[in-house]
Amino acid sequence: MSTSKIKSVVEEMVRPFLDENGFELVDIEYVKEGSNYFLRVFVDKEGNIDIDECGRISEYLSEKLDQNDPIPDAYFLEVSSPGAERPLKKPEDVRKAVGKHVFVTTYEPIDGSKEFEGKLLAFEGDELVVEVGKKKHALPYAKVASARLAIVF
Repeated sequence: MSTSKIKSVVEEMVRPFLDENGFELVDIEYVKEGSNYFLRVFVDKEGNIDIDECGRISEYLSEKLDQNDPIPDAYFLEVSSPGAERPLKKPEDVRKAVGKHVFVTTYEPIDGSKEFEGKLLAFEGDELVVEVGKKKHALPYAKVASARLAIVF
């Protein structure tokens, strides 16, 4: 089974529980690291998620995965918060991050760079506006390779 299919099946299994309990699905990863496979489910909620809530989600999902057995390989299940440097995977994630400090990479150089770290001023239409220092950069959303919140030290 392909990685994208596994992610889709896992999302179908866990989404009803998350929605019912006020949690947000941030991302799902299915990766091989060394000789081991990991199924990682990143969840959050308004006001942040705690370890006990991650445990409840893990128990629920583990039971569903055991019942349906959609993954042919042995794997480790991890359910956790996306952390302080949360990835911005969907347009709605980017919209919620307006006004916050972000790190954005692009597929090709824009204004001579492929990396932009600064304040996300706007996300309108299909364009992000990131202020780096005193310069504003308009980044087409279609050219964004990755985006995440960034911690300012």
